Amino acid sequence: MGRVGTITHRERHIGGFDIVHVKDVLDRTFATRVTNIFVIGEGTKPWISLPKGKGVKLTISEERDQRRRAKAQE
Repeated sequence: MGRVGTITHRERHIGGFDIVHVKDVLDRTFATRVTNIFVIGEGTKPWISLPKGKGVKLTISEERDQRRRAKAQE
């Protein structure tokens, strides 16, 4: 499962792996190797349609709260 965000910074490491820093719509930042990055748009405008949630990874507690709210509404 992937995450969607805007590339904020790229660190070039000679003889090692290049690291890319990414920020999602909830202002959470994460870093990964450049080989794990797949560009799907320019800036904040995607070239493809995104599913519900727009590629934002929720924390375990946020997922739990969502499940509880959905179950309570049934």
